[in-house]
Amino acid sequence: MSRLIIISNRVSTPSPSGGAQGGLAVALQAALREYRGLWFGWSGETTETFTGHINFQREAGVTTATVDLEEQDVDEYYNGYANRTLWPLFHYRIDIAEYERGFAGGYQRVNDRFADTVLPLIEPDDMVWVQDYHMFPLGEALRGRGVKNRIGFFLHIPWPPRRLLATLPEAAELTRTMFAYDVVGFHTDEWLESFRDFAVHELGAVEEQPGVLRLDGRCVRLVTAPIGIDTAAFVDASRSTQARLSYRRMRDSADGRDMIVGVDRLDYSKGLEERFLGYERFLQEHPEERKEVFLLQIAPPSRGSVESYQRIRTSLEALAGRINGAYADVDWVPIRYVNQGYPRDVLAGIYRAARIGLVTPLRDGMNLVAKEYVAAQDPEDPGVLLLSRFAGAAAQMEVGAVLVNPYSAEEMSDAIMLALKMPREERITRWRALMDNVAKEDVLWWRQCFTDALEAVEA
Repeated sequence: MSRLIIISNRVSTPSPSGGAQGGLAVALQAALREYRGLWFGWSGETTETFTGHINFQREAGVTTATVDLEEQDVDEYYNGYANRTLWPLFHYRIDIAEYERGFAGGYQRVNDRFADTVLPLIEPDDMVWVQDYHMFPLGEALRGRGVKNRIGFFLHIPWPPRRLLATLPEAAELTRTMFAYDVVGFHTDEWLESFRDFAVHELGAVEEQPGVLRLDGRCVRLVTAPIGIDTAAFVDASRSTQARLSYRRMRDSADGRDMIVGVDRLDYSKGLEERFLGYERFLQEHPEERKEVFLLQIAPPSRGSVESYQRIRTSLEALAGRINGAYADVDWVPIRYVNQGYPRDVLAGIYRAARIGLVTPLRDGMNLVAKEYVAAQDPEDPGVLLLSRFAGAAAQMEVGAVLVNPYSAEEMSDAIMLALKMPREERITRWRALMDNVAKEDVLWWRQCFTDALEAVEA
């Protein structure tokens, strides 16, 4: 079996409990345990001068290799082009996307540095798997350095429609670099079709056969492979002592009330303001339910140095304060708003204690919280998943979840009421349909879908 070299912006060292890690980190660690190989990327630390020094670690069966970046690299590549240009644009927020030449230059410089540094680690039979929007040009940089290996790329966020992407000054150049890869993967058919549309109509690519595009003498295969969670491990975590303690703690603090839970990184794409407004609409329309329910919103801060993230945090704090001020009583607070992350097993207990899982991003490549919520439920008395129809997960979970339009406060209010009054038999039926998918199309299935396509490429 070929080794697997995973390259991404950040590298997350695994911990026995899973730590307060994102879903992608857990997914990649699970993939690396199946394949030999290593995970290469930025350490998250800075250095005065970039040297290319690699720090190797091995923990819980996963080998990591990390490098430090200069402060200017972080400002231009990460805070700049990745998170102030690409992230908002690819989540359909052209109103807050910032286009600066310095950002684009820093982005290319760091990808070149990554290519130079990882190059000596790549052996002739290795498969290279590049992850996400931070690394679009990395495949081309590796090809330019003589790498003939099979190289795949997976995009974990949406690919925007052609007219939106065209607002990016480097749109054609960036898309053209994708043809350095042998396989490019997306979570949904919608994101794949958006890429195909741009490549064909803006670059002149030709579809030689279904799912295979040719441009400038190179072919790339496009695949849809929705990512899953490490379902077996998460179910085990939900049965752990820590999860049971977390569950009991939440049930005790609920004091007989129904809990609605949201768990999201603090980001404008997650629809948190719209979620709070939808919940407020529910409180307005159903005063008889006010003291019977509460919303627990867990929102760990991220990218605090980016101004748009500072604004969303300030806005949410004000909104939560206003709603609590308007509706709270001496023995009840409608919103518990928490700005910190929790380990997986603690979250599993919280999910299990919640009557409703509220997953309502405005736009999301996938959203693994939806799948974690399902996996944590009690099969005999499961909660209800309320899921944005604009999350990538909706394509897999439309049978079982209650799909909502996060832009509509009325629709969200109605969905909350529907979920609270849903009979146990219907909740069980819906949960079984969801759990069948979460168990079948897990992270190992996702990895197999992609690596099978990559292995099928002639080296």
